[in-house]
Amino acid sequence: MQSSLHSPSKMPLLCAPSSLYISLQTLKSQSKAGLLLPGKCLRFSSIYCSLHSLKLHKTKAASFQGASAISTETAESDVLKALSQIIDPDFGTDIVSCGFVKDLEIDEALEEVSFRLELTTPACPVKDMFEQRANEVVAMIPWVKNVKVTMSAQPARPVFAGQLPAGLQTISNIVAVSSCKGGVGKSTVAVNLAYTLAGMGARVGIFDADVYGPSLPTMVSPENRLLEMNSEKRTIIPTEYLGVKLVSFGFAGQGRAIMRGPMVSGVINQLLTTTEWGELDYLVIDMPPGTGDIQLTLCQVVPLTAAVIVTTPQKLAFIDVAKGVRMFSKLKVPCIAVVENMCHFDADGKRYYPFGRGSGSQVVQQFGIPHLFDLPIRPTLSASGDSGIPEAVADPQGEVAKTFQNLGICVVQQCAKIRQQVSTAVTYDKSIKVIKVKVPDSDEEFLLHPATVRRNDRSAQSVDEWTGEQKLQYTDVPEDIEPEEIRPMGNYAVQITWPDGFNQIAPYDQLQAMERLVGVPETAPITA
Repeated sequence: MQSSLHSPSKMPLLCAPSSLYISLQTLKSQSKAGLLLPGKCLRFSSIYCSLHSLKLHKTKAASFQGASAISTETAESDVLKALSQIIDPDFGTDIVSCGFVKDLEIDEALEEVSFRLELTTPACPVKDMFEQRANEVVAMIPWVKNVKVTMSAQPARPVFAGQLPAGLQTISNIVAVSSCKGGVGKSTVAVNLAYTLAGMGARVGIFDADVYGPSLPTMVSPENRLLEMNSEKRTIIPTEYLGVKLVSFGFAGQGRAIMRGPMVSGVINQLLTTTEWGELDYLVIDMPPGTGDIQLTLCQVVPLTAAVIVTTPQKLAFIDVAKGVRMFSKLKVPCIAVVENMCHFDADGKRYYPFGRGSGSQVVQQFGIPHLFDLPIRPTLSASGDSGIPEAVADPQGEVAKTFQNLGICVVQQCAKIRQQVSTAVTYDKSIKVIKVKVPDSDEEFLLHPATVRRNDRSAQSVDEWTGEQKLQYTDVPEDIEPEEIRPMGNYAVQITWPDGFNQIAPYDQLQAMERLVGVPETAPITA
């Protein structure tokens, strides 16, 4: 054994490591007993390194052989399993279940994986985190050498099943900014929110719905200050400023309107629905003050995704805002944030609240609106509204811009969550032949028999509008009827298409009142 250690020519080959391992164990025991000389210690380390190199070589070879032998199905399963570790913070679900992973391709020869992450909006505040984590988790798969991740966003489309005007068919989210009281800075919030969303990478438009006193022409400075008409299509072409599309009655060459309410509602409807908005991720509507015809027309004609409420610290502002929140609640439009404007100012190292405190927090507490943002009394914020350059653009690193940045992130996250909830609120499970219902903002999920839903239709086709007599009889609906398609209608109902061609509008409130199924077996797991 000694001669074999001292004579390299007699050393066992690496292809037979068992004898080397025995020698190594002997040396280890001698080392513990203090019997090894310094020269032997050096040889001991070289033997150990050789053995370690052999182990790494064999592991790498096995890994390479495993990569070449792996099937496409197994490779895809490995990648999707790795990506399922990434959880979307807004939905609370992994990105694979959310359907974000697209165009997955695996090159076995190059051991390369490429795929696309299609997010709900280009303004997603965690898109960089998604890209980084996707690279990391896939690169950790043993057989993967290279990872190529591309980022994209879903095409703009509304969560709405009904027939929309052509101009609104490619708008993903419509956000109303409302105060129901004039002079609280609602237009300031609407314009700065829009330009903040644009700065986050979204395609944005602003619609100034105040015909009596349009603010948009004063707050922005587009080169073309007149709306143009497409004579062939009979549509309106919006003007633009810094990449944001703009429509206001103030750009119609008429200044401020002097007309009665019904005429104003018609003008608003025409301006909004006949404009060529194109593909937008967010359309911000600067609502006029009040809760009258104009506001109701906007809420009923347009599938609003959500509303942002603007108030000031005074009690009088809270009273008017409360009316607006109740209006949105009745129309099934969720209020996602409250902005309390002109809250405070700082002087001599102290913070002062000249108009008192509590209006914004009172709205949040009383109506359960989840997010509150406060804006200071700032001369630059007021001046920017008169200069034609929004504060979020003029000073993007300032304190006010940071508040709008947080508001923008809130709007993006809440709109995405609302769309997800609405799109999955009512679904049909073919395996157990039941309609599953989970109304937005409710933790309860319940099951309905399809025939029960069809028999409870309350439209004029099923119930006489004058007498209330039931025209659709129980036996007219077969027990084994199944829906062909279920699509959401805004935030309040779904449209169900049945085999006989009938399109049933089923509001969530109506579904919640129907007789429910109990004791239905769970969906059986799919086995390979």
